[in-house]
Amino acid sequence: MTDAATFPLDAPADWQPLPPRARSLFMLGHAASGLVLAGPALAFAFSTHWVSPLVAPVVAGILGAVLGAWIGAKRFRSTAWRLDDEGFAFRRGRLFFKETRVPASRVQHLDLRHGPLERRWKLATLVIHTAGSKMSAVSVTGLDADDAERLRDRLARQLDADDAL
Repeated sequence: MTDAATFPLDAPADWQPLPPRARSLFMLGHAASGLVLAGPALAFAFSTHWVSPLVAPVVAGILGAVLGAWIGAKRFRSTAWRLDDEGFAFRRGRLFFKETRVPASRVQHLDLRHGPLERRWKLATLVIHTAGSKMSAVSVTGLDADDAERLRDRLARQLDADDAL
């Protein structure tokens, strides 16, 4: 798998994977969610007295974090994006597949976000605000920071070109 930073944005684009370093961000975020979701499992273990009250929090936390990290790695592998003359497309999922298409004519404005972990791994989140009420913003996390800037600039140019017509 090639790094997403190696493709030319002006060429006809195919689906681009997220950069490999975004995998850590996905795994870490989902592991944290797994820790939070371990709470119900912990409550169940306490109510049934299956395990010791001293062991249950540790076991539930470890299992929740490991399961969350595994889901994050799977989600990373099933996420891709594409930019062409028509606009931006984003897809993710295998079992519950979701593909979002944002025509360039619907783009209102664009934002780039860089959280502390994203800055550390040179990643960014591109937020595409659209016209309309349903899904008025599309957020793509884990993009290479340079790619996110180029995507923002190219979508803005497409938007300016559409306005000039």
